[in-house]
Amino acid sequence: MVHVSHINFIVSPDEDSTRLDRVIATHQRASQNAQNAFAGLSRQRIQALIKQGMASIIRNTQTHKIDDPAWQVKSGDEISLTVPPLKQTKLTAQAIPLTVLYEDDSLIVLNKPAGLVVHPAPGNLDHTLVNALMAHCGDSLSGIGGERRPGIVHRLDKDTSGVMVAAKHDMAHQSLAAQFAAHGRDGRLARAYEAFIWGRPVPVIGKIEAAVQRHPKARKKMRAVKKDTTARRARHAATQYVTQESWGDPPLISHIECVLETGRTHQIRVHMAHIGCPIIGDQLYGRGQMSRLRKLPPALADCVKTLNRQALHARLLAFEHPATGEPMRFEAPLPEDMLNLAYQLQNELKASAEQAAN
Repeated sequence: MVHVSHINFIVSPDEDSTRLDRVIATHQRASQNAQNAFAGLSRQRIQALIKQGMASIIRNTQTHKIDDPAWQVKSGDEISLTVPPLKQTKLTAQAIPLTVLYEDDSLIVLNKPAGLVVHPAPGNLDHTLVNALMAHCGDSLSGIGGERRPGIVHRLDKDTSGVMVAAKHDMAHQSLAAQFAAHGRDGRLARAYEAFIWGRPVPVIGKIEAAVQRHPKARKKMRAVKKDTTARRARHAATQYVTQESWGDPPLISHIECVLETGRTHQIRVHMAHIGCPIIGDQLYGRGQMSRLRKLPPALADCVKTLNRQALHARLLAFEHPATGEPMRFEAPLPEDMLNLAYQLQNELKASAEQAAN
């Protein structure tokens, strides 16, 4: 049986002359029934429903269909909004193990493993994070744009591990998307990454500002260009970094932490390669990997070879909860493969110190 939901209310005197979409959104936020299809609708979704003829008003015993979101209501109007059932997505639910850090009616936070693609695309049509979330969340998905699916507001590359958040309904999706679009400038969002890179950046603490654009010949790649470039479609990008530790003399490998001021595709990977310190294991941007490997002690070189991905991990994600406004903060420790690399590096550091002492 197909279930259609309705929201019905009477306009109060203090809501007189308010836009129809705004007054509906106000009453929607006041709704406490999270299982109702009306709960979690964004203002944009409400506007779309109104334009589709799903809103009606009874005024002076006369019923009127209203398809203009900006239509002004009057005190005493009886408002009704029909919310059709969620469309079934074409995406397939697939039971893929997930490490969930937090979950409620609005969102889910998880620790994504390396090797998992986030969203279906040509070449990866299934067995993605979205397919896994479809299976895990099930009926708790209140829908994005009228479709029963999770809302992806940011992505990590396939071979980047770490903390991610996904929305379960329209309102959460729009709130989180706005926070990511602001890149922390409004104080609500924070992201920190850890990486192991070749060499050591100069200075050891700094900020890389280089616009990022699609590579003109290799379409799967991005490239960095000078800050004052006039290149078409180059977008401003800034990455702060702090060098935690370096190994070798001269330095062969460094452990760094990065904080994003912007969120461009492959930003950290592109920026580190741009300054001559590509991320270890990055096959797309890490030129000269083999020649660098030959400079390492055998055990450490073997450890780097078995990494099989870029040594980049999203350690921290903090944001404002879209429903409660509460500050949320989540951290994921380094995964086993990167911990093993750190362990091997510490062994080499200790061995070098002992050798120097002798």
